[in-house]
Amino acid sequence: MQQHQDATSHKQNQPEYPPVSDEQLLSVRNLRVAFETQAGAVLGVEDVSFDVALGECVCIVGESGSGKSVSSLSLMRLIEYDGGIIAGGELLFKRASGNTVDLSKLPSPLMRDIRGSEIGMIFQEPMTSLNPVFTIGRQLTEGLRVHRDLTKSEARSRALELLKMVKINEPERRLDQYPHELSGGMRQRVVIAMAMACEPRLLICDEPTTALDVTIQAEILGLINQLKNEKGTAVMFITHDMSVVAQMADRVVVMYRGNKVEEGPVEKIFEAPEHPYTKALLAAVPRLGEMRGKTRPEPMRILTREGAPASDVSDAGSETPEDEDGEQPVLLDVRHLTTRFPVRGGLLKRVKARVHAVEDVSFKIRAGETLSLVGESGCGKSTCGRSLLRLVEPTDGSIRLAGRELLELNEAELHKARRNMQMVFQDPFASLNPQMKLFDQVAEPLRNYDLEKGSALQDRVATLFERVELPRSFMYRFPHELSGGQRQRIAIARALALNPKLIIADEAVSALDVSVQAQVLNLMMELQNDLGVSFLFISHDMAVVERVSHHVGVMYLGRLVEIGPRQAIFENPTHEYTKTLLSAVPIADPKKRKLSGDIRYTPIPSPIFPPDHKPEPSRYQKIGEDHYVLVRQA
Repeated sequence: MQQHQDATSHKQNQPEYPPVSDEQLLSVRNLRVAFETQAGAVLGVEDVSFDVALGECVCIVGESGSGKSVSSLSLMRLIEYDGGIIAGGELLFKRASGNTVDLSKLPSPLMRDIRGSEIGMIFQEPMTSLNPVFTIGRQLTEGLRVHRDLTKSEARSRALELLKMVKINEPERRLDQYPHELSGGMRQRVVIAMAMACEPRLLICDEPTTALDVTIQAEILGLINQLKNEKGTAVMFITHDMSVVAQMADRVVVMYRGNKVEEGPVEKIFEAPEHPYTKALLAAVPRLGEMRGKTRPEPMRILTREGAPASDVSDAGSETPEDEDGEQPVLLDVRHLTTRFPVRGGLLKRVKARVHAVEDVSFKIRAGETLSLVGESGCGKSTCGRSLLRLVEPTDGSIRLAGRELLELNEAELHKARRNMQMVFQDPFASLNPQMKLFDQVAEPLRNYDLEKGSALQDRVATLFERVELPRSFMYRFPHELSGGQRQRIAIARALALNPKLIIADEAVSALDVSVQAQVLNLMMELQNDLGVSFLFISHDMAVVERVSHHVGVMYLGRLVEIGPRQAIFENPTHEYTKTLLSAVPIADPKKRKLSGDIRYTPIPSPIFPPDHKPEPSRYQKIGEDHYVLVRQA
């Protein structure tokens, strides 16, 4: 308390600032945020200043832990609930009434009135920002009834409009569902709808498109841009995706280790960056088309800790070696995989319908190769990955790992088989135990299989932390003490612990900034070279997929619509849906924006069918060597 009073006293002694202009909605001046830890106070943000005008989009970029999210949580005064205090600076916000207030000094009741109505926020992790015990409809209507004084039926009608606005299929049904019944991408769209519900004057977007596939991302970015242009909404956009920055930003603020290192118009930042860290961020961005004419994956550009491009880093040994016999043996052979979920209803909870999540999917993954699955949210990518591990039980089909049929194994045999296959989940916060220290979570697989003990276990875990670029001191922290990107690196370290033959990476790098993403992707390719690890890489980032894949499968409505070598899919896309996906990829060039309605979104039809429905088997046409396209179903 004394510290806060001292900060306030210091603030009063600062020189007078010029008044906020009529065009400016928000003015952040010398923001300083501190966290109390056992080792003493730690600064999360130090002396950061920037402005956001009405109808302007300011993008805050920087690597994981640079203070981007801390800045946004400070504006909402939510940082106080996360162990932080605003130790200095001013957060001047112009309200709809015309009065300018300092958000850092407002009493809690007034701040609650501003949150949601005048300042909306799209959070980074949808599963942690949605209440698991309330329906989607309840959570969407809550803010409308509090801030807009709507009746129950009026609020539900508006909630339905919002779900349609963010392109969720079957919106009427979604209103009565719970968050766990939706895919990651759908949950993110619900969070976006909640933030837009009251049409706030300032919209804070903290990694809003991280979990979205490229077509939905293009639609959502267009929607935010439309809100900015038509309603004059100011947008503060926090992201690590420089392609999105190029599409959205009017101005860019670059942050590094809690400080602002560069600020300027988006064209200047991309064409003539001045700070070494900004140059390094742009150098690490994977760009679609860079792999044209190349048949094998290539490493990403590695950055130094200071953010300067590591041009002197040797690429020796980074190329995947050619196989002496031309082809490696098949590690995973999936044939006619089908996974359906029952939809129950009525007094007796009988099966009224079935969700055809994965329908007649077949593919092979060879030892030391990567197959990427791409497609829209809800198309069955993640369910396919979980089915391979039998985290959800397939309805039909065959899954052979190293020649062994996984669907025939009992529980004890499956436990042994899972040592050779691990999964990195999409949402790191949901997959980490909030009550366990990170050391114990990474060590858990080793203890389960009784592989390491004592000092050997300690050394093994420390090595894993170093491989994913985390300091050893993090071993004794808890998940909530890390940023989203850092948590994802813990999940990757845990998956690597057993040296598995197959890793299923479900959006494993989607939460990482470009510099760390480059390091993790290079780590995956290094493991492939050294250990012959195979990957099923589930992702919506087409530029990353192009960089790391040997083969690519495109999924739509539970089926593979096109599959083939990476070069064939990207340089000769044949299925209409594949062409749509590639056309929606944002380009890291502010002169080539795609927010003018170029992308026409067609919602995915419902995957729910009557219990007696028998779909046709998948039939494919061969286009080239190992390149197949689904023949249109009757």
